[in-house]
Amino acid sequence: MKPFRIVLVMIEPPVPFGNAAARWYFSMYRELVARGHEVTAFAACSKPKEAEAAKDFFAQPQYDLRCYTPRESRGMKAKWQTFRQPHSYMLSANLRADLRRRLELPYDVLHLEQLWCGWLGLDHVDRALLNVHYLASIDLALCPLQNLHDRITRTAMLAAERRLGRSFRHLLTCSDRLAGTLRQMNPQAAIRSTALTLDLTQYEYMERSGQEQGPVISLIGNMNWYPTTSAADRLLSRLWPSIKARVPAARLQLVGWNARRLFSRYANPPDVTIEENVSEIKPYFRNSAVLLYAPRRGSGMKIKVLEALAFGVPVVTTSEGVEGLPAIDGVHAGISDTDEGLVERAVDLLNDRAKQERQREQGRRLVEEVCDPAKSVDTLEEIYTTIVGSTHARRI
Repeated sequence: MKPFRIVLVMIEPPVPFGNAAARWYFSMYRELVARGHEVTAFAACSKPKEAEAAKDFFAQPQYDLRCYTPRESRGMKAKWQTFRQPHSYMLSANLRADLRRRLELPYDVLHLEQLWCGWLGLDHVDRALLNVHYLASIDLALCPLQNLHDRITRTAMLAAERRLGRSFRHLLTCSDRLAGTLRQMNPQAAIRSTALTLDLTQYEYMERSGQEQGPVISLIGNMNWYPTTSAADRLLSRLWPSIKARVPAARLQLVGWNARRLFSRYANPPDVTIEENVSEIKPYFRNSAVLLYAPRRGSGMKIKVLEALAFGVPVVTTSEGVEGLPAIDGVHAGISDTDEGLVERAVDLLNDRAKQERQREQGRRLVEEVCDPAKSVDTLEEIYTTIVGSTHARRI
């Protein structure tokens, strides 16, 4: 296959343990370059340390990675820009200017990662691929509005989501559910699905996970994202009391951005630990006997579920928690959409070491099979070929 000239734009820098989507960026970007494609990569970056880490992983001259801090402008102009283009504050003027200059040079495909990068591709939809990781219209359907500001912001965001979803000719998702919603939104688009991947060399299979710490139930994730917030609230208020009553030795750890601020009212019981804004997540996975993630709603693949399976931590979750994975209840994960079913599966795992081991092994195998960067980049190359072919045909 002839190498493609790819202009790749990411909403975060590609690092193995940064933002959730950054795991996918890391494995995907590395695989593309390893196959000989010429990739010019632009990354918005809100954390300077992650930008430096990314540049260490993707050093010149083998890689061309350019990182940009979000715009810092304030005032009415910035507010109006954010209202017109939600989440565009992440895309700085320098990033936009450098991207425009690069697109004036020859290229084959403009690959935009995550919906809000779509703002950068509206003038290039013939040669652009937009990868949609999740949809707010699904994730926030059950999220209550607190005030008029929330209502205005939500309305603008959903309108922008529809606009971007309808604007592009080529769309990529990580699940059939997202693909179906996008087809309703944009029937004329070519839409494909492929799994978000992990670099599994970064995820050693943790032998005897959770054994040293006893029966620890964990929820690890970004509490600024409604699906994870709803999962944490459900666990703390409804699931945990039932689990604790049946397994008195059990303990609970909740770990994630702003976890203490959002759930401080649950932090007093001696068997509940809440940690926020931690620098490293591996120790918390290592402490876990079970990861219990049960969101009310949540579209797309759940990176923390994938990471738990990769590390060898048994997972109990809902059907939405394993979206994008061909997971089987009782084999790869405990899967139920009811409180009773979730509690039953968590208690069984806590009490049955042999069942933990079987599920750990099967969960790791599932991630190795589905979340393989080579398979996902095969799909990307097929899409790139289609884009280049259709662009050439339109020029004739």
